[in-house]
Amino acid sequence: MKLLILEAGHCLSLALAREANRRSDTELTIEPGLAPTPQLLEELRPDALVIPPLSRPITAEPAAVTAHAEAVEACMEACREADTPLVWCVSDQLYEDGLDIPIDEHVIPEPRDDSLRRLIRTGDRIRAEYPRHLIVRLGPLFALEGSQAWLSELLDTLVDGGEVRAESDVIFCPTSADAVAMALIGMLQQQHCGAEAWGSYHLAGTEPVSAYTFVSMVRTQLTTRLEGRGERVALGGVKALNHHHDQPLRRVLNCRRVLDVFGVHQKPWRLEVGRMLDTWCLARDDVKAAEESMPR
Repeated sequence: MKLLILEAGHCLSLALAREANRRSDTELTIEPGLAPTPQLLEELRPDALVIPPLSRPITAEPAAVTAHAEAVEACMEACREADTPLVWCVSDQLYEDGLDIPIDEHVIPEPRDDSLRRLIRTGDRIRAEYPRHLIVRLGPLFALEGSQAWLSELLDTLVDGGEVRAESDVIFCPTSADAVAMALIGMLQQQHCGAEAWGSYHLAGTEPVSAYTFVSMVRTQLTTRLEGRGERVALGGVKALNHHHDQPLRRVLNCRRVLDVFGVHQKPWRLEVGRMLDTWCLARDDVKAAEESMPR
């Protein structure tokens, strides 16, 4: 299976590259931007075009959101012309007001924000004009490298002694970029073999949690690992923010359909964070070893 991945530096693109490198049945071509030409699609003839999500669209500049939406629509038109399946990954923030119960795939977001509504119109166009699509809604992605990686940003800030502010009243499911990459390639392999299960799917980690609790847990696990290695680092603190005084805003995705259709189980975010912190510590050791081996 051949995949064309856009936005080379995105944390999900890097995770897809790592996952493809572990497999012998998947070949990736990764483009730096969001504007593949029809000639490129004709030349590569990929089995799918994958667009990573615009992370944190609620706080993104309106011009950036509009540019992303227009680029996705151009990709859809190119895919339709080339008969190439389109995979568009979307942030859960499009469910601006959340829902008291887990949100099913058939629930189309109805945000109040103009920028978010622009992304909804793009999704409506895709559903109306090109059936061979997957719209994959994701929880907040975390990873150790790449743009929008979140976890790497947290670690850098904490180790530098900076304060991290996080909402204590926004509940969501943090989502490992590595887990999403594994799931996406598995889903597309099944599509490549004739599953024809197009439509919208939710992918997110298990165990809903507030942003504040997630960040606090990362800090606690980081402290435990550093102390266990004999390092004393004065980590930055975590401050709770409260924006929804009446009741917490819940943005929890129901991921049952991706399990029923593709057999994809969601990975617990705590285990994924622990694994990534172990990887981060090993990389930290390598950097120290390299510095100590340099001639003085």
